[in-house]
Amino acid sequence: MEQRTDLLDIIKYINPSELDYQEWVQVGMALKHEGYTASDWDQWSRNDSRYHQGECEKKWNSFRGSSVPVTAGTIVQMAMEHGWRPSYEDHELDWDDEVSTDGLVVVDRSWVEEKEVQEPKKWDPAAQIMQYLETLFEASENVGYVVKSWEKDGRYIPANKGSYSRTAGKLIEELSKCKGDIGSVLGDYDPKAGAWIRFNPLDGKDVKGANVTDFKYALVESDELEIEQQNAIIRELELPVACLVHSGGKSLHAIVKVEAADYNEYRKRVDYLYSVCQKNGFKIDTQNKNPSRLSRLPGVERNEKKQFIVDRNIGKESWNEWKEWIESINDDLPEPESLGSVWGSLPELEPCLIQDVLRQGHKMLIAGPSKAGKSFLLIELCIAIAEGRKWINWECVRGKVMYVNLELSRSSCLHRFKDVYQALGWKPEQLHNIDIWNLRGKSVPMDKLAPKLIRRAAKKDYIAIIIDPIYKVITGDENSADQMANFCNQFDKVCTELGCAVIYCHHHSKGSQGGKKSMDRASGSGVFARDPDTLMDLIELETTEALLNQEENKAVCAECIRALKRFGYGERMDEELSQDDQCSSLAMVQYCGKTLSSSEYRILDQEIQETCKAVQQRTAWRIEGTLREFPKFQPVNLWFDYPVHRQDESGALKDIQPDAEKPPWQRGAEKIKKNSQSRKADRRKALEDAIEGGNFGENPTVKDVAEYLGISERTARDRIKEHGGYTCENGEVRKRKQKQKTGEPDF
Repeated sequence: MEQRTDLLDIIKYINPSELDYQEWVQVGMALKHEGYTASDWDQWSRNDSRYHQGECEKKWNSFRGSSVPVTAGTIVQMAMEHGWRPSYEDHELDWDDEVSTDGLVVVDRSWVEEKEVQEPKKWDPAAQIMQYLETLFEASENVGYVVKSWEKDGRYIPANKGSYSRTAGKLIEELSKCKGDIGSVLGDYDPKAGAWIRFNPLDGKDVKGANVTDFKYALVESDELEIEQQNAIIRELELPVACLVHSGGKSLHAIVKVEAADYNEYRKRVDYLYSVCQKNGFKIDTQNKNPSRLSRLPGVERNEKKQFIVDRNIGKESWNEWKEWIESINDDLPEPESLGSVWGSLPELEPCLIQDVLRQGHKMLIAGPSKAGKSFLLIELCIAIAEGRKWINWECVRGKVMYVNLELSRSSCLHRFKDVYQALGWKPEQLHNIDIWNLRGKSVPMDKLAPKLIRRAAKKDYIAIIIDPIYKVITGDENSADQMANFCNQFDKVCTELGCAVIYCHHHSKGSQGGKKSMDRASGSGVFARDPDTLMDLIELETTEALLNQEENKAVCAECIRALKRFGYGERMDEELSQDDQCSSLAMVQYCGKTLSSSEYRILDQEIQETCKAVQQRTAWRIEGTLREFPKFQPVNLWFDYPVHRQDESGALKDIQPDAEKPPWQRGAEKIKKNSQSRKADRRKALEDAIEGGNFGENPTVKDVAEYLGISERTARDRIKEHGGYTCENGEVRKRKQKQKTGEPDF
């Protein structure tokens, strides 16, 4: 009984007089399917002037079920189109529930002042029709119109399909010459009935919807309001009306620009148009949806009243402009407030999530090139927030965090979290603070993901949501500022609805980043870098062989010290080795070789090999910040030591200037120098191969070396001198000997 009462309440929102025959039948079929009676349908149908006693019961008995039944959903949908909205007060929103887009109300009908409609002072039927045709059609487009009619129950109805094979250009040409006799062009019409015209162009073959060649216009018409009030509301709504025609009866016919690409888009736009009109008190005749629908033709008379053009090209210029305007009016934005009213009691700032970098409820973007380990950096941040620990150089507040994984398989993602925990050396004490939403293969555009994310996270008390990566959910052209602004607005919705920070990453554009500021390196529109409250930009530092050898030396020393302490030689090491020795990998390895047992040394040797390999695979990075809420921090230098980033504590990376930040002349000079050094190394190696491997005996001659290398003897002598490890004596090439004490060459 409760269900019956609910559905009968809902059906009250549907006016049967506004439905066509098929829609009326669908209501009856839905009621029968849901267990209602014929009398329920009959009682509701009595509100229609077309109602006939006994018709409902007769039709009801013909409903015998279907493999695809019409259900209560049909009634609910119709009711929603007529202004009914379901109440969500008694239950939580489900995962698949859609958030209502209520609104779109522009005018209050009770406050709209009527706007008078005046007949044209000079009645020129041909001019009226030509104006209409020139406004709506291209000269080459076929126009459909009907002048014949027949009477039924006091109403005049179009008698046939009419004409549909002449172009607008042809009609205008003939009307311009008809000398006021429009019947000679269109055919004679009954002045009691008037005449009709189709407002969309046809293919010249028929007058069905399938014969429409361009879905330009839709008809907005209502018989329930006074003409003057119709005129006022149409103008208040700023409908993009191409032509507004007085029907000669109780209504105005607004030919509205919908500019649809195809029939499917036409249907959606007309539904939207009618919904806006309904919500603003303009009751629409819903039978006018067909794109080949007939409307009243201006320039003719109907029962001693004129059908005439009231106005042309009023309201917004286009469909898109009108739709944007409608939705901007219903933006739910707060009202402006006076600064004076809050000066003495300013609201508290949002607390920090990442100390001196990001506040709770704000947005942060991490941008960088490929292979920078951005995903690992986000996982490190996720763990730091969950555990309430330091992320790189900044303390994080402890709290719940959701990691939205759009790229990795579930297993890979979970393993990465464990790998990062282990590499950081942290105990996983707050795993309950991390939720992972694995959406690989299931991601949707951000404008669709945002409401689902909000519903999913509504009661979880997250202080941060991390989305990785955003290219999976980008909607629109990445280089379009307005489309990317709309995309970034979705993050604002998440922040606002959930009160949490949103953190995401994006890639650098392709090609050289030389000369670019950090906020201009992110790929696509500049909106990406300028929208978030915090931008963290990563750029790679070019390491040298000497720097990596230095890092390798430190890493080997650290492995040796750990091994000595692990095997119980820590105190002995401190007694027997100086601080300088403990900073020399050669000294430490030699000491371990003498001190450790053979089995212990084998373990250490394996660890050293793995450490050296890892050091050579390290990449160096610099992270810069562009902050809206905090002072700019000094760039932080990092080593990406897979799978984690570690701050450069020694300062070894401090003086490296990234290629991207060097002026062109400096990059060019360094390239020349590097090439020169490479060529010098090649010459050195070739000379050594000639002297050591040329089979010339112990002391080859300069001539032998020159012939081997294919150069002159003079050039050979220059190469020998450049090398420095050989000397020429009496035409022979000999290896230099080093003095053991002074280090000076021994000739």
